Parts: sequence; structure tokens; C-alpha cells
Amino acid sequence: MGIKDLLRFMKPYVETAHIKKYAGKRVGIDAYSWLHKGAYSCSMELCLNSEGDKKLQYLNYFMHRINMLRHYKITPVVVFDGGNLPCKGATEDERHKRRKTNRDQAMLKLKEGNVAGAVELFQRAVRVTPSMAHQLIQTLKSENIEFVVAPYEADAQLAYLSNLKQEKNGIVAVISEDSDLLAYGCPAVFFKMDAHGNGQEVVLDHVFSCDTRVPSFRHFNKDLFTGMCVLAGCDFLPSVPGIGITRAYNLVSKYRNLDRALSTLKFEKGDQMPEDYARSFKEAVAVFHHARIYDVSLKRIKHLKPIPQELLQFLDEELDFLGPEILPSLATSIAQGNIDPCTMEAFNVFPSTVNHVSTANIKKICGPFSRQEAFTQASKDSSVFAISSMVETSQASDAEQMQCPFMDESECLEEAVALQNMICPSISTQKMVGEEKKSHRKEVLKVPDNNPFRKRKVEEFEPDEMDSVTELVSEVTEVESLEVICTIPESQKSVESKPVKRIELKTVTKEKKVKRSNCQSSENKKNTILNFFSRV
Repeated sequence: MGIKDLLRFMKPYVETAHIKKYAGKRVGIDAYSWLHKGAYSCSMELCLNSEGDKKLQYLNYFMHRINMLRHYKITPVVVFDGGNLPCKGATEDERHKRRKTNRDQAMLKLKEGNVAGAVELFQRAVRVTPSMAHQLIQTLKSENIEFVVAPYEADAQLAYLSNLKQEKNGIVAVISEDSDLLAYGCPAVFFKMDAHGNGQEVVLDHVFSCDTRVPSFRHFNKDLFTGMCVLAGCDFLPSVPGIGITRAYNLVSKYRNLDRALSTLKFEKGDQMPEDYARSFKEAVAVFHHARIYDVSLKRIKHLKPIPQELLQFLDEELDFLGPEILPSLATSIAQGNIDPCTMEAFNVFPSTVNHVSTANIKKICGPFSRQEAFTQASKDSSVFAISSMVETSQASDAEQMQCPFMDESECLEEAVALQNMICPSISTQKMVGEEKKSHRKEVLKVPDNNPFRKRKVEEFEPDEMDSVTELVSEVTEVESLEVICTIPESQKSVESKPVKRIELKTVTKEKKVKRSNCQSSENKKNTILNFFSRV
């Protein structure tokens, strides 16, 4: 993964740093790099697809680091990988074979009773799937964390966000383990971050401006730097035999022109250099410069940088290696995490995952950082991606309703009314539901539906509306019975009767108490008069 030996070669430019230096800023996160690390702790459970909470330990790993960033007042922006690029097919096939071999060997170790040896091989065999990413997305939604699923490579999407200004929801740095981000031109990349926020950082401006360190990139620019990385070998194009990062650097540094470097390489290697290497090299460089990314503001796919006409003519306007075109509506669904970017099929919903992470194990996830600090910081961030906040009330699904662990008294009353209508519908009830549907458009919720940590508030009702609703629920005699009724699972009828407005249960209870007090006072008066005449 990444450019082989690039970080080792650039060791003089790698600086030790702490992530808190980006306090108050927006920082991008390569989601799959953290998912891979988190999957090591439950690799055997994932490979064997076993049941139990331990299989979800990668979520705990991920959310602990998210809350650490929020503890230091950093706004995390999580970016997921999308579909596979055609030019990366050979690399993906090789990785799949390697994982399968490790898994087969792990199964043999497990049968022999060597659990430790099996776990080590399972860690090499584990694969992060779009399904695992989708489970994490549900948790990020519940915690109000910004995220986006890239159409193809997350590195390209992160590079795009790095080139945006802060006021346009740009990011100032990227946290990752993939050196490809430097080839994409990300200004600052934070590598090997531990659980306490310590890590190693590479800033490209420092690389190109410093002339006292060796190797020197004083006469390099981003295009030459990317060409050097492709010559050394990347995920999109293997290197020519005998060419590593050092030889690639020497060629580019000497000629400062990629075409001349390719000509020299062809002369030196002869038959060892594939005939179509020059075209494949151009395509690989084009992936780093012109990859397809998702534009959040325009809600459509576009190129990281515009493709120059000269390059289009060289490639005969064939851009399939960048991935096929995606319709805007489909691209938005992918970006929101609703569709598997590989199969283009809708995800199944995992409501238990959200509850597992956000409620039951919240102390374990937060670690030394309090959840209150994290949530307070998140509530201060007003600029949230459209992708993570576009879920509207009219589009809320049953799964999203299950994510909310709280139900207030008005919701209980609404469920009771819906159940009564299903058992014994009446003309007056149907008429009232129709009227309430018309007035439902005026109702405004003050908090988003996708936040399970806040109770909803509704507008006050007019007196005539209160009377009609009070008549509707007059058959319910005890307040306690409403709570029992509301424990019944939501039926289709109750879903259809959602537009019925909610009322405050306290008001109904108060009316009942007033009626009872009036009856009791009249009875007391009668008893007092009779007692008086009986004594006379």
C-alpha cells in the first residue's frame, strides 16, 4: 500500500509532532487505515464471521481516536474508500490471493491448536469490507461526525479537501498510514499516530523549500514529485525491474523532465521495460492528478484537476482507467453511505451496531477522554457536510427511528392513538387524521432526526386542536396504561398515522385531575348538608 520505501527515503523530512497542533482546525482521516488497525484486535472473529461483541472491536478503536481529536478541539472529517479503479485491478487481485493464503494457513494453525500462530496469520488475512465501513457510518451519524464516501480512492478525495479553503469546508492535514497521499499532493500528512496523539508529520512545503537536507527536492515541484513516485512503483503501476525510489529520484532530479527520464530508462532497460510502459505511466500520473472525486457543494462527480487537452489527445480521450462515470443521484447516495460503492446495492441496516457503540460501550470507546467533552465540541461545530446532515424528516426510515433510545410522553400518546385507530377506526378519527396531515406541514422540529441524544420538541397547540385530540383519547382511562400500550412494536397503521400531532401528556392529565376534583368537591358539599340536617 502506497509508494514503496518513500517514507524511509524521506526520513530527513519526517518530523515528530502531536496532533494538538491542529486545535481549532479541520483534519481529514483516511478511514480505511484506522479500520485496518482496529481490525487487528478482532481479526480472527472477522475472518471466521463469529457472533459476539468482540467482532465489533474495530468500532471501539476508531471512536476512541475520534473522541481524542475532539478532546483537542479538532474537527474530524472521515473519508471512506469507494469503488475499485480498473487500473488497480492487478494490485487488488494480488492482495486477495495473499489474504486467502494467509487465511488458509491460519485455519491449519487453528486446527493444530496453535491459537497464537493462527491469530498472527488472521491479522494478515483480515479485509476491511464496505459492510464494516457502513456499520461505522451508522455510529458516525449518531455522533454527528462529518464523513463522505469517495467515488473511488479516498486519497484523491482527501487531496481535494486539502486544496479547499477553510471557509469552504477544507482540511489542513490528513491522518493516514498511506504514503500515496504525498503523491496526490496533500500539503501535510500525519503518519503513525498513536492512542495519545503522537505521530510523524511530513509537510510538502518544507520538502520543496529546504536545500540543506539530503536528498534535496529544491528543484522539484508537485508534478515531478508525483512522477518520481510512479517510477518507483505504486498501486496503479509496478516499477520496472531494478528501479526503486533511489533510482527514480536520481532520474527525475537529473533531467527534471519526466519524458526525458522515461527515454533514458527505456534506453537503459531495453527489453525489461514493457512496450506500453510509457502510456501506463501517463495514466498512473493522471490518476494522481485528475482522479474522480465527489464535489459536496455541486453534489456530483468531477476531476481533482481539469484534464489538459494535450493529455486528452495522448490518451485518445479514453478515461476509463479513472473509473466509469457515475450519475449525480447515484454519486450522492454513495457519498452518504447508503449504497455499496462496489456492488451498487443498498446496504442492510445495522441498528444494533449503533446502540452497541453509542450507549452500552460508550465509556470503553471514549477511554481517558470524557464523552461530554467530545459531544460539547461537536455541538459547537456548525459547518457539517451535507452528506452527514441531509437526512430529512420525510425520508426517515424505520432504522433511523430505532436509533433513538428515548421516547417522550407525547410520542407514547401518539402510539396509543394509532393503536386505538387500528383496532376500532371511526369516521371522525379518519377526518381528524386528514386535517392533521394538512397542518403537519407547519410543524417545525428544532433538532435533527438523526440525533439520538436529544428529545424532540414541537410547537404549542391551539385550544381547538387540543379539544379534538382530547376527545380522541378520552377512552384511555389511566395514564399508566399508555406506557404499556407504547411498548407494543410499531405497526404499519401507526406508521401511516404519523402526521397526527402530538400533545403534552401533562395537559390531558391536568384536565382529568380538574374534573375529578370538581366531582369530589360537589360530593363533599352534599355530604356536609346532609350531615347538618341529620344533626338537627
